[in-house]
Amino acid sequence: MKKKVVEGLFVVPTLVLFSLFFIFPLAMLLIASLTGSSGGITVENYTSIITNTYYRRAMWNSIWLSLVVTAVTLVIAGVIAFFLARTEFKGKNLYMTLITFPISLPGVVVGFMIIILFGSTGVVPMATKLLTGQASGKIAYTILGIFFAYLYFNIPKIVMTLYGAVVEFDVRLEEAARTIGASEAQAIFKVVIPTLIPVFISAAALSFYTSMSAFGTAFTLANQFEIIPIVMYNEFTLNFKLAAASAMAIVIGAICVGLNMLYRTILEKE
Repeated sequence: MKKKVVEGLFVVPTLVLFSLFFIFPLAMLLIASLTGSSGGITVENYTSIITNTYYRRAMWNSIWLSLVVTAVTLVIAGVIAFFLARTEFKGKNLYMTLITFPISLPGVVVGFMIIILFGSTGVVPMATKLLTGQASGKIAYTILGIFFAYLYFNIPKIVMTLYGAVVEFDVRLEEAARTIGASEAQAIFKVVIPTLIPVFISAAALSFYTSMSAFGTAFTLANQFEIIPIVMYNEFTLNFKLAAASAMAIVIGAICVGLNMLYRTILEKE
């Protein structure tokens, strides 16, 4: 009896908070997203994401940007994770601390860092102007600037995700491949990486939904490029299209929650 009371003291407040700060707002978003201009129930707010050229372009931009960022992140983070897991060197702990440092930074701060480096009067353009007489590298407010910003905060997360899996990999499998004539590279690409595919899939899911839902960085840099979080924000705050913005929020939320569940499920099976 006493155990049930203690459990209730923990469970009940959690359920209340979950309902108040998640279920209720989500229900209100869902209701708003299904409300038509005449006040009736409709799915036109969802179909408009595909039929409306402006919305469709923003959604497509978000998807392909997230896919490219995810692909590049997996390659770079994979190399770093393998290096850290297989190599011991002086200052390794400091190196790992520096690698994970961007995780603690808000997206807006990352955006401002890109502006400081690649803005019109940023470090890189001013340095190239001093050296060549012409300012180059002014990419802060372009898709390339957003791409680098997304990489900046994605790579540390994926490095840490992959690092633990590489460290815990059963090296006997790799050694068995080496004994039958496989080179070190062949053992890695034909034994280690295929074995770690589930971890790479979970890392890809984490990277993709992080990029799809990123707002602070995009808000700072996306002046010349339309992506769905910014369009959703503009429709809600500037154009007062609550129903359309709610539908976009539900779609983004569904994508991110689904991929997050996939990410958690795969990691739990490892």
